[in-house]
Amino acid sequence: MARPIWSGSVSFGLVNIPVKLFSAVSRKNVRFNQIEAATGSRIKQKRVSAATGEEVAYDDIVKGYELPSGEYVTIDEDELTSLDPDAAKTIDLEEFVDLVDIDPIFYDSPYYLAPSPDTQKPYKLLVTAMEESGKVGIARFVMRTKQYLAAIRPVDGRLVLSTMVYADEIVAPAEVDLFDGLDDVELKENELAMARQLISSLEADFEPNKHTDTYRLAVLDLIDRKIAGEDTVFVAPSDDEVGSVVDLMAALEASVAEAKKARTRHPTAKAEKKPAKKKAPAKKAAAKNGTAKKAASKNGTAKKTVRKAS
Repeated sequence: MARPIWSGSVSFGLVNIPVKLFSAVSRKNVRFNQIEAATGSRIKQKRVSAATGEEVAYDDIVKGYELPSGEYVTIDEDELTSLDPDAAKTIDLEEFVDLVDIDPIFYDSPYYLAPSPDTQKPYKLLVTAMEESGKVGIARFVMRTKQYLAAIRPVDGRLVLSTMVYADEIVAPAEVDLFDGLDDVELKENELAMARQLISSLEADFEPNKHTDTYRLAVLDLIDRKIAGEDTVFVAPSDDEVGSVVDLMAALEASVAEAKKARTRHPTAKAEKKPAKKKAPAKKAAAKNGTAKKAASKNGTAKKTVRKAS
């Protein structure tokens, strides 16, 4: 069972709803340790002075802020503690906004907000009211001496809290020099039409379960084969950079064709085919044949008339 990482309450006007914070994700990274190749022993990291080369005891270490000159301003723990934000155990809902107004770039880490057993009614009241209004709550709270900005939204009858980065932590696009000149690029209408067609051919409903971390699975498979005694020599892939697109239209057309082929290979492709047209009734077919014969006879008469005239 998941364990709470924070306990407090959601402050909603004059209403306080006790809640517990649970992580909403469980990272599946494959972790490695550094070991010595010859002995298989674990490598240990030591705190060593750059001046003397000797190991320094943890109690003799202080925090230092590096100045542009290369010098340091030292800060001790008591000075930092005096600046800690008020560790009130409340999540203060400051305002409600529309979800579409929040750029996803501001989201950081997701958590579940779960109610205490005896406060489920006010919790559900808040969730239901937020669902009906379609709003997202913007809040602040303190966890482990750090103040967080957060967005709280209702999802399937539960509250999900996402910590957010502050506006001054977002890297401005102007700081990425490869964006320079992008606004001056002109596009042809046929290129846009082909790009729209490619997007349309790749449209689908988002299904999270069909997306997997193929690299992590491949690493775990490699580990299993190593455990089983397999000793395979792997060739490192080329690290050549992908070249630029020479013929944009040709690349778009090829992409659309490939997307269409992928659609036809999909298991549901047969179900999407249109039903075959029904054959015409026998009487209509016969009448049609009769009309064809009359037309042929008429053509024959015309040919005879032309011969007499000549």
